[in-house]
Formats: sequence, C-alpha cells, structure tokens
Amino acid sequence: MFTQRFSCLSADTRKAIFLVCLAVAVVGVSYGSLAMAYGFPLWLPLVLSITVLAGASEFMFIGIIASGGHPLAAAAAGLLVNARHIPFGVAVRDLVGNRAAALLGCHIMNDESVVFGLAQSTHEQRKAAFWLCGLGVATLWPLGALLGSVIGSLLPSPEAIGLDAVFPAILLALVIPALKNRTTLIRATSGAAISLAAVPFAPVGLPVLLSLLGVLTRKK
Repeated sequence: MFTQRFSCLSADTRKAIFLVCLAVAVVGVSYGSLAMAYGFPLWLPLVLSITVLAGASEFMFIGIIASGGHPLAAAAAGLLVNARHIPFGVAVRDLVGNRAAALLGCHIMNDESVVFGLAQSTHEQRKAAFWLCGLGVATLWPLGALLGSVIGSLLPSPEAIGLDAVFPAILLALVIPALKNRTTLIRATSGAAISLAAVPFAPVGLPVLLSLLGVLTRKK
C-alpha cells in the first residue's frame, strides 16, 4: 500500500527525490560531526534532528551556543531562519493532510518537500511528492546526524579538518543564486554590514538577529 501511494510519480521524480534525500543525509553527517567536535552530547543533534527537523536552524543553534551565545538567542535565530515556513505552509496547505495527519504533514514540511510537491502537474502527484520527500528527509536527516555524531566523537577538533566551515559554506551556496537580484543583494549586504558592526558591542547571537534590519533597506 505504501508503494501504491507513490506509484503516480514518475521514475525520474522518485529518483530525484531519493538523490536529494541522500544529499540531506550527507549534510546531516556533517552536522552531527560538527556538534560532537564542539563538545555537545551525542543525544543533542539526534533529538534536534527529529524534533526540529530544520537543518539551517540546527546548524545555527549549535554554532551560536558553541561561540558562547545564550540558548534563547540561538533559539530565536533559528526561529527567524525558519520563518519562511509560514508562506510555505500557505502554499502546501492542501498537501499536508487533515486532522492528525496534518500534524505530521506540517512537521515534514521543508524546502525540499515543498519544491517537489509544487513542481508536479496533478494534485495526486503533488501530494505524493510532498510526502515522499518529506518522509525521506525526516528519516535520513536524523540517521545522517546520528552517523555523524558517532564519527565526530572519534575526530579531532573541527578546526583541524575544516568542519567548522561546513555551515558557512552551505549557507553561502544557498544564498549566492539569490544575490543576482539587485534588491536582494543590497539588503543582504546591508544586513551583513549591520551584523559586523554590532559584533564588538553585542552579545554572541544578537548580531545575527540585528542583520534582519537589512530587509528595511530600499533600492534607490
């Protein structure tokens, strides 16, 4: 029955979803390894990967805490990063299911599941792609984090092997295409400037939040 539910998807779509979920697992390995290298207990990245299920927020959380930031500041930064899920929820409201199923459907909503869900031509295919990708990410992300945690406990410091550069590199790769838009470039640059200017004076974690003021910048 599980196979029949996704049989409406083409083989190419199922393959693409599998490859994306596999890539997510690889990033999860980096996340788990980095958490261990920063001195977090093994259970933390695993619990976060299951309950939060939002890679960028989780990376940011452990990064801010490891830098000496307050957990509330780290949590607030993670929530702001995931604020994009509000319009996502509106866009896929007919795909998440009803009643109890909607709780799980909302939990597995992420960038990948939304993109695959909205890219299909029929409602049946959209719903199948959304759930297949969402469940795949919800399964492979924690597994990757667990594997990374085990590996990370055996590795030297993150600086020695470059693990501390994983998260900035991932964010940079995600951001660069958006910077082709002039308005986005101006606002991102303004936010970065505000954040850097606040570093010497603001507590760890707060400059990240202050960078959001960059969205108020208008193109002249």
